Parts: sequence; C-alpha cells; structure tokens
Amino acid sequence: MLAHMTISNFAIVKTLQFELKPGMTTITGETGAGKSIAIDALGLCLGDRAEASMVRPNEDKAEISASFLLANNQAARRWLEDNELSDGEECILRRVITKEGRSRGFINGSPVPASQQKALGQLLINIHGQHAHQQLMRPEYQQQMLDQYAGHHLLINRTRSAYQRWRQAHNELKRLTQSRDENEAQKQLLQYQVKELDELALGEEEFSEIEEEHKRLSNSGELAISSQTALSVLYDNDDGNALQLLQLACQEVNNLGEYDSSLSAIPQMLEEAIIQVQEASQELRSYLDNLDMDPHRLIYLEERLTKIISMARKHYVMPAELYQKHHDLLKELENLDCSDERLEDMAANVECLRQQCIEAAEKLSKSRQRYAKELDQKITESMHMLSMEHGEFEIALTSDPDRMLSPLGYDSINFLVSTNPGQPLQPLGKVASGGELSRISLAIQVITAQKVETPSLIFDEVDVGISGPTAAIVGKMLRKLGKSTQVMCVTHLPQVAGCGHQQMFVAKKTTDGQTETQMRPLSTDDRIAELARLLGGSEITERTLANAKELLVAA
Repeated sequence: MLAHMTISNFAIVKTLQFELKPGMTTITGETGAGKSIAIDALGLCLGDRAEASMVRPNEDKAEISASFLLANNQAARRWLEDNELSDGEECILRRVITKEGRSRGFINGSPVPASQQKALGQLLINIHGQHAHQQLMRPEYQQQMLDQYAGHHLLINRTRSAYQRWRQAHNELKRLTQSRDENEAQKQLLQYQVKELDELALGEEEFSEIEEEHKRLSNSGELAISSQTALSVLYDNDDGNALQLLQLACQEVNNLGEYDSSLSAIPQMLEEAIIQVQEASQELRSYLDNLDMDPHRLIYLEERLTKIISMARKHYVMPAELYQKHHDLLKELENLDCSDERLEDMAANVECLRQQCIEAAEKLSKSRQRYAKELDQKITESMHMLSMEHGEFEIALTSDPDRMLSPLGYDSINFLVSTNPGQPLQPLGKVASGGELSRISLAIQVITAQKVETPSLIFDEVDVGISGPTAAIVGKMLRKLGKSTQVMCVTHLPQVAGCGHQQMFVAKKTTDGQTETQMRPLSTDDRIAELARLLGGSEITERTLANAKELLVAA
C-alpha cells in the first residue's frame, strides 16, 4: 500500500508531505485548489512522461517520492528481486525533473529508466481517472476492462506469443516468396561466379606459395651468379680463398698461447670460423646443384598469377583474399536457396503456427465468455443500486478467427446497455446519458477493481454526474472496497467524502504573489466542518453541520 508521499516544487506545490493509511481515504477541497496534483505527481513516480512545465516557476527542479509497504504484495516483491532492486518490506520510488525538462527515476535509490518505474507501478497502484467514462465507449478499453476483471493474463501472454511466432514466420515466407524472382537472378549470378572460382581451384595458401616461387625463378640467374661468387671467395678459388687464409692464421697463432695466456682463446675461435666457412660452402654448393631454372615452370607460374590477380580484381578483393571470397560466395548461394520445396515446408510451418495461435485465442475467448456473463450480472445489479432500476447490461462478444486474429485473440468486445423498460440493448455510447454513463462507468470500475491484484486504488473524481441518494450508494460501495484494498478517492460529493475512513483537505493560498497548494488530514470536527461546506456551500448553518455529522455517523 501507499504509505507516504513527498512533493517538492511541483506545479503550484512548494513542499507537501502526507501519510496515508489503509482503508478508504477521501480527498476534498475547493474547486481549483489542486486536489488532483498529488495524483499527477504520483503518476510521475509510476513512469508518466515528465515535462519542464511541471517544475514550479523560479525553481531548478521538482522532486517527488512515494513510499510503498510490500508486506502483502508478492508480485511487486518478486519483480524487485528479479531486477535486483529489492530493499526489504518497503519500496521507494523517486522522480526528479529539472527546469530544462530532463528527468531521472530511482527505485530504492538505484537509477532506473521510466519504463522500469512504469512496469513496477502497475504492480503497486491502479489509478482510475475522471475521464474513464469517456474511455469506456472505446472498444479496446472495454476489452481491457473485461480482461482485467477476468485476470487471465497467462492466456493473453500465450496468445500474444503464439501470434508473434506466426506473424514472424508468415512475414518471412511472404518476403521470400515476393523476392523469389529477384533471388533467382542473384542466384544465377552467384552460380556463375562460384563456377569461375571452382574452375580456378585456388588453394588456401596457394597464392603466397606461387608468389614466392615466381620470385625465386624470376631471379634464378642472379641467385646462381651471386652464390657461385661467394663459393669461390670462401672455398673454390685456388689463388686464395677465405678458408685458406683462416687456416694460415690459425697456424700462426696456434702456439702463441704458450707465451701469452691472453691469446690462448684465439685458435679455438679461428677453428670455429673455419668450420662455419666449410658448412656455408657446402650449403652454397648444394643450393647451386639444386637451383631450378626451368623456364617452362616460370611461364606456368606467371600465367597462374595473372589469372589469380585478374579474378581478384573482378571481385574487388586482394589476391590473398580470393580464397575466402570463394567460400563467402558459396555460403551466400546456399542462403539464397529458395526452392519450391523449401517454400512449401515454410508454408506448412506457417499454417501450423497459425493453428496454434487460433487454439490459444480460442481458450482466451472461452474465458472471456465465462467472465462476461459473470460481469453482466454484477454490473446489472450495480445499475439497479445506482438508481437505474430497469437497467440491463450485457457484454457482446463477436469472434472471427479469419478476419480478427490479433495478439489479443480474435474477439470483438462491445458493451451493450438498456436503461428503460422495453428498450433493446444497444451500444453504451448510443443509449446512456452523461449521468447514466458516469454511473455505469463507476459500477464497472468498482467491480473490476475488486479483482485487481494491486493493493492500492485511486479514484480521481469518478463520481462526476452523480448526486443525491446515488452518491450515498457510491460512497458505501467504495468504503466496502476499502475494507480489503487501500482506496483513495478525490471527490466533491459530501455523501462520498463522508464514507471515508479518513479524509484529507486540499487548500490553495497566495502569499507575496506566490500561490501554493497544501494538503492536511482532518480531525473529526474538521471533517464535519468540511462536509458541511460541501453540503451548504459558502453558508454553513447549524442544520448543515447536523447533516454533516449524520453523514459521518451513517458511514
């Protein structure tokens, strides 16, 4: 339940704090005093859209916080735990709006987007606005009211999921069917490109290997001359070579170590150099013996490189990337396989998913039919209580799986009503007057509210167009609802205000050119005075005070 609210610099509110109790709380005050401001502020905590105009003039920001007790609200506690925002038995929603129009939302001190505040808010409180009777004439709102009363959320979710699966598959089939001709042309092009690359038969590392071999064969003459020259200098030149010079030097220094120990390491170093020269000479001789100078092989490599480079240019890739391009085209060709057999399989799957969607919608429709009959009886009884003795209410369901299948099933909902004897049932908006529409709307809201899982309900002037004995009945209905659910009711009717377990008074005052709204709880004597004002207007007499006291006693 909603336990506490704090409002700062919101609209004409400077600072406002108030606590709320279980049961039915009525909120009254002068017209224009701002009785609905607290509800508007609460709406921001519940994720409503924020605007810069909501910030009190000459202030930097507006801030609203609402504290809820969760002892009997398992759904909200589970949501907080799933989103890692839980903080025990209490939940605090906070919203800050700057004068530039930017806003930030918080749940238990953690910053969250407005969408999360809205999702949690639906589990905490349910607001019935003063224009609900106007919405009641809209078919989609009528369906929402019936579904809310029935409480078959699982059936709706199953139907929505089945519909989404069907539509997704249907759209994919439609897309493939429509683009089959286009895909076929693309497929032919890909087949031609793949065929060319298949004929080229390029290996994964072939280009780099061919490039390396071509470089070697192209420079085989220079490789042979340079290698032969080096071999002659190192080993083959009889007039003098590096090996002979090293051997002579080694002989000269071989015995010097006997005279100077610092020279003892030099003979070993020269011997190692001799070994290195001999090994290098052997490597060069072996390289020369095996050096391939085949001109026919060189011609083949040049032709192969030309083909690879030409094909790479054709596909706008580097030659080293041509192998991967070949595999990419193969994969793309596979994905474009739009054969008739595949389309037939997809069509069969689409029809199967459609049947699953219809089956889910059928279960939802049966549930609606069941609860519609139950709601017909209850609303008709409430109409009789609300001075519409001959009223009759009926929810008409029209089902058409072929034409009306949607995420919410295949039912069309229409609220029908008859207010006079002998009058046939007709759509609500065509038959009911403004006062009758208000009473019917209130009856529906009170009845459906009894099935809502949220522990707090707000009725914002839903009793507009109601007066006299009917107003007293409305007050009793709301008070009865308040025994099991926290109810807050903004009203201008003394008969309704007197039925509250407690009452809040909203007043507006102007000081130094600044207007400010305040709200305070009323004691028993204050309630009698406020009810007398609602009964008698500006002139309060002993008689109106006595009537006001009677209202409290009767409640």
